Amino acid sequence: MKGIIGQIEKGKPFFEKVSRNIYLGAVRDGFLTAMPAILFASIFILLAALPEVLGFAWPESVSTWLWKVYNYSMGVVGLLVSATTARSLSESVNRKMPKNKVINSTSAMLASIVGFMLLSVSQIDGGFSAEYMGTKGLLASFVSAFITVNVYRFCVLKNITIKMPKEVPGTISQTFKDIFPFAFSVLGMVIIDLVVRTTLNVPFAEALVKLLSPLFTAADGYLGIMIIWGMMAFFWFVGVHGPSIVEPAIAAIIYVNVEANLQLYNAGEQASNVLTVGLGNFVGTMGGTGATLVVPFIFMLLAKSKQLKAVGKASFIPVSFAVNEPLLFSAPIILNPYFFIPFLLTPMINVCIFKFFVDVIGMNSFMYVLPWATPAPIGLVLGTGMGLWSFVLVLTLIVVDFLIYLPFCKVYDKELVMQEAQNAQLEAAAARTQPTMAAAVSGIASTQAAVELEEAESVSNEVKPTNVLVLCAGAGTSAMLANALTEGAEKFSVPISASAGAYGSHYEIMQDYDMVILAPQVGSYFEDIKEDTDRLGIKLAATKGAEYISLTRDPKKAVDYVIDQLK
Repeated sequence: MKGIIGQIEKGKPFFEKVSRNIYLGAVRDGFLTAMPAILFASIFILLAALPEVLGFAWPESVSTWLWKVYNYSMGVVGLLVSATTARSLSESVNRKMPKNKVINSTSAMLASIVGFMLLSVSQIDGGFSAEYMGTKGLLASFVSAFITVNVYRFCVLKNITIKMPKEVPGTISQTFKDIFPFAFSVLGMVIIDLVVRTTLNVPFAEALVKLLSPLFTAADGYLGIMIIWGMMAFFWFVGVHGPSIVEPAIAAIIYVNVEANLQLYNAGEQASNVLTVGLGNFVGTMGGTGATLVVPFIFMLLAKSKQLKAVGKASFIPVSFAVNEPLLFSAPIILNPYFFIPFLLTPMINVCIFKFFVDVIGMNSFMYVLPWATPAPIGLVLGTGMGLWSFVLVLTLIVVDFLIYLPFCKVYDKELVMQEAQNAQLEAAAARTQPTMAAAVSGIASTQAAVELEEAESVSNEVKPTNVLVLCAGAGTSAMLANALTEGAEKFSVPISASAGAYGSHYEIMQDYDMVILAPQVGSYFEDIKEDTDRLGIKLAATKGAEYISLTRDPKKAVDYVIDQLK
């Protein structure tokens, strides 16, 4: 097994390169930026629909208003994502552009919106159809963003622009510079629209969905969902953030299917599309990638080793909210041969059980989008409409996951108990043979620790006010270190303030900080963000797995880490 793990680890550089692909990153970051609108819409759909499940009916005027808010937010998410994806891709492309030649990301966003409208919206009497402005048009939004940014890049590199006299103010000059790339990118979408509508008599967005529907149908099958969530776990096991690689490829369909399920449910039919965002958040990654919800509880209740009991106590709360990095890096599970099989197998079995409940038993699939940090049992029950079978499914998944992980945890625990016993014997032997020396060494160590503490406090008093931004994949893990820094700064009177954020949503706020710290799961983006931090004069630091977890648990150590990095 260790040999297999070694061979897998050799492929890590390739996996990291894939995760840094600017187009995958643009899709991921575009969704992340648009997520407030999606979650806002979800609040109103839950208010509109869930009370009916409990036998309560809103007055018609209230129900109409709730659905209106949902439709005016989620109903235009395709348009929003076309803009946010173009912005994110522009930022990535600009890092590789020559000096003084950059894409105006705001102009690219506007061009992408216009292009998306051309590719997705049809004119009707009195206005236009909004059918493909929502989740159904997400694929077209990506196409519009990709075409727009590449046209802008070509025009900027080739200096295809309207040159203005140097006396013209910069803002006005930039407006004229953007005319050609804006016009050419929109013209490209016009041509695509004309060709598709002339030949197929449908908008491009609809044609694209129909073209890829066989692929989406295959992905919705047992084999498809097993591969998707198995690959997420595999990449994470290697140490590369798996969802960053896999989710962009399925981002469109998992949101399209949620809306399709809701329409089926409202029409009195079964919500039968399995491949949804909820399947990932609350089934395939139940308690985080690898479906690790039960693992901390196994460690706490059944493990005999001190290490695993401590890991279980420290990680069960964050894991309950789908933040499982403290578990992954402290046990550790990442690149640990003992957990290779259950870490990959459990999410694959989970999604198959869910599909069985939907296809065979007739349970509704996910109809609502909830925040990813919602505890998985709650998210599963609410997201599927609070049906009786959803409660049965939650219990089934917990039992199955427990049975899968238990034997591997026991074997690993037995190994650690042996190691701890050997270490205890060695320490006891050393204490018996050299008590005087041990006491002397202990005294020296205590004196040295006191001196180091005094020096650290002296340095802390001299540090300048520093704003720190901690970035991870979803702003969950980063909050742990930001909280530790805040606590340490208050306790030791150090002028450090810290905030947590998700990588991809940092572009607009990064300039407000003096230092950026990358959590382990986004460490592969170090070289990309370094170009931005160097340009802005910001200190950048990347942490390792075990190191990061130790910093989150020790406020003093977290503060000292920042001070050391700033020296």
